[in-house]
Amino acid sequence: MSRIDDRLAELGLTLPEAAEPSFNYVPVTVHGGVAYVSGQLPKVDGAVRTFGKVGDAVDLETARGEAEICVLQALACLKAELGSLDRVVRVLKVNGYVASASGFNGQPKVLDAASDLLGKVFGERGVHARAAVGVAELPRDAAVEIEMIVAVGD
Repeated sequence: MSRIDDRLAELGLTLPEAAEPSFNYVPVTVHGGVAYVSGQLPKVDGAVRTFGKVGDAVDLETARGEAEICVLQALACLKAELGSLDRVVRVLKVNGYVASASGFNGQPKVLDAASDLLGKVFGERGVHARAAVGVAELPRDAAVEIEMIVAVGD
């Protein structure tokens, strides 16, 4: 088992099966020591379970949990592509998209859950730049979508 696998186990976290794309893209592209993880939805057992806009049908705490699920899905895709999460040198950037009801401006609070989880998993290597963007709609009526850019080594 790898160090990051051990750390996930210590945290009581299990990675899901890496998501298979439903459309015309790949989950991860690696080039020049950087891995670009496509936007991941909060899928549990292959399906989005929470629908709607944050600040309306979805409350803040639920959205924070959805952000954590997105991160776990992104890590599963990274592990499938890299073979081991120990190859992650640094999480460089996280972009988070929050389907937001009119007047909801707590997108950073939603994304803090994702950032906190990456810090717990990777320590200082998980500290990253970030964007937290409110959007009108997301695929499958999901509340949150997250993409990541990660520096990788051998």
